[in-house]
Amino acid sequence: MYGDSATIRKILTESGDTWAVVGLSSNRSRAAYGVAEVLKRFGKRVVPVHPKAETVHGEQGYASLADIPYAVDVVDVFVNSDLAGPVADEAVAIGAKAVWFQLGVIDESAYDRTRAAGVDMVMDHCPAIEIPRLG
Repeated sequence: MYGDSATIRKILTESGDTWAVVGLSSNRSRAAYGVAEVLKRFGKRVVPVHPKAETVHGEQGYASLADIPYAVDVVDVFVNSDLAGPVADEAVAIGAKAVWFQLGVIDESAYDRTRAAGVDMVMDHCPAIEIPRLG
């Protein structure tokens, strides 16, 4: 419902290769770490966004999206649903082309606001599952 195949394909193939992953830390047991690894394998530049601002997968981390000193194409969100809406709003504010809420991350009003701002959005999906399906 929150990610038709055309939007998923567009984000993965046309929206750009710089992905900010909100919630990505150096904790290898977290889902964000593995998903970031898959995104890198498929040619994406993965920028960690986490309060610790750690370097992950060789890429400098930042405490917030606003701290990233270059353009971000897609914001991939690994935070609880109750925290995700403000991240979507920040993604729109920094000019991201798309927002991707991970499996289980759902905020319908954030979805509506983001789409109304002209930004593509997918919710409750995982790019690490979707990208290999592109063929």
